[in-house]
Amino acid sequence: MKKTKVRLYTDGACSGNPGPGGWGAILVCDNPPAHREFSGGETDTTNNRMELMAVIAGLESLKHPCVVLVTTDSTYIYNAFTKKWLDNWRKKGWLTAQKKPVKNQDLWQRLLAACEPHTVKWEWVKGHNEHPENEEADRLAVAACNTQK
Repeated sequence: MKKTKVRLYTDGACSGNPGPGGWGAILVCDNPPAHREFSGGETDTTNNRMELMAVIAGLESLKHPCVVLVTTDSTYIYNAFTKKWLDNWRKKGWLTAQKKPVKNQDLWQRLLAACEPHTVKWEWVKGHNEHPENEEADRLAVAACNTQK
């Protein structure tokens, strides 16, 4: 069975770091046509946790295995996958190159599980650079952040 192709645009926001935060995600599918926006937040979190939650929520919302292009402005997430940081962290028992515990290990593990059924590709875009879907994901994240204050 051919996998559906989906684009997932994500962003996270935080007012203070740590502080109240929000995430936004947009799923776009061409066949069948679909567009879904969703968001959430937490009262005491960090920007990186919100960036991770946006991707997790998007992937966990998919009902069947898909080919997913994740577009993010988070170098933290993009580099973890494309520069093999995650592979190295797992090989070292979730320790960094400096032998310190990896931050946000709970969400990284949840994200890896969310990726499992899908073929996931990663695209980085510069934030606040007039990329329409990234700007919309940011708007959703900021709105969700503001509800946490």
